[in-house]
Amino acid sequence: QVQVVESGGGLVQPGGSRRLSCSVFGFTLDNAAIAWFRQAPGKGREGISCISSLDGSTEYADSVKGRFTISRDNAKNTVYLQMNSLHPEDTAVYYCAVPQTSFSCSVAWYHEYDYWGQGTQVTVSS
Repeated sequence: QVQVVESGGGLVQPGGSRRLSCSVFGFTLDNAAIAWFRQAPGKGREGISCISSLDGSTEYADSVKGRFTISRDNAKNTVYLQMNSLHPEDTAVYYCAVPQTSFSCSVAWYHEYDYWGQGTQVTVSS
């Protein structure tokens, strides 16, 4: 059984930083793509970052480009999302998602994801 577990959320002041972790159990990330999504209150789900071992690609939404960095540690089967210069508009529940079949991040926002975590809340507020 595949389990996806996000952690690292919390309360952050505007301009601050936070690192989220996504650990996957029961499914190796060695050759996988993995993506971060978020959903703010009253809004739809937004894809924000992807990393793929298929072609080494990464992808970022315009809203986070230059502020967020995605990385992976295959030895720990974990993906990270380093978030810097956080804005109140970044407040959301952040989810990690993994597809059964890997793909390039160039199509990340058009692809289905098979495994999702429960999400971790990030609140940016003073």
